[in-house]
Amino acid sequence: MSEPVLDIKNLTVAFPDHLVLNDLSVQLNKGDFLSVVGQNGVGKTTLVRVILHQLAPQKGSVTYTPNFKQMKIGYVPQFRNIDEEYPLSIRDFVGLNLHDSHLSWLSKNERKKLNRIIKDTNLESIQNTPLGEASGGEKQKAYLAQALINDPDLLILDESTASLDSVRKFELLDLVQEFNVHQNVSVLFITHDIELAQKYANQYLLMRHGSYESGPISQFKEADLEEAEHA
Repeated sequence: MSEPVLDIKNLTVAFPDHLVLNDLSVQLNKGDFLSVVGQNGVGKTTLVRVILHQLAPQKGSVTYTPNFKQMKIGYVPQFRNIDEEYPLSIRDFVGLNLHDSHLSWLSKNERKKLNRIIKDTNLESIQNTPLGEASGGEKQKAYLAQALINDPDLLILDESTASLDSVRKFELLDLVQEFNVHQNVSVLFITHDIELAQKYANQYLLMRHGSYESGPISQFKEADLEEAEHA
């Protein structure tokens, strides 16, 4: 039996004017690909903020294995404020996450790790392109590479495909699936795209206002799909 990476129990988050999460419980096991779906305003972003320790719940807990300080988490947002004048190349941008010492240059091992992730995310041919000049799909692959470069235990994709066209969405998630399957990276995928959720996930969490449903993606009922997609 797989061990849980995240065990979320009875999570409740309230702001002064409304209740956002109400007694939410869900488990993410090692190697799972969990799609979190639901309409705007049901608390998907709030859930991510709690997991990242950016927001404290009023009730409930998130248990990390082994623990939060030791867990490596990669995070890919929907977009970042990077304009056309952004000077760093894609390669240098991806390598930013390797700078965990006082040195301003990469060690031999760090360069090797950077070369590997550039290759594994199919960025070799454009690695010297300034990130500001890259297309939306190329930027998202660079964000993904940066999130993966330190071999995370958990990869969080926060609406990371929302601004991409159909082809680029599948390209990005094909890469994610490679790391999920072959390197056992656990994935938490926040999305409105039901087709992507069905194609790539093995687990789902359907969030409604104040109620939740989770389980194997094969048990995600058509009626629930339609509700999440059109609500």
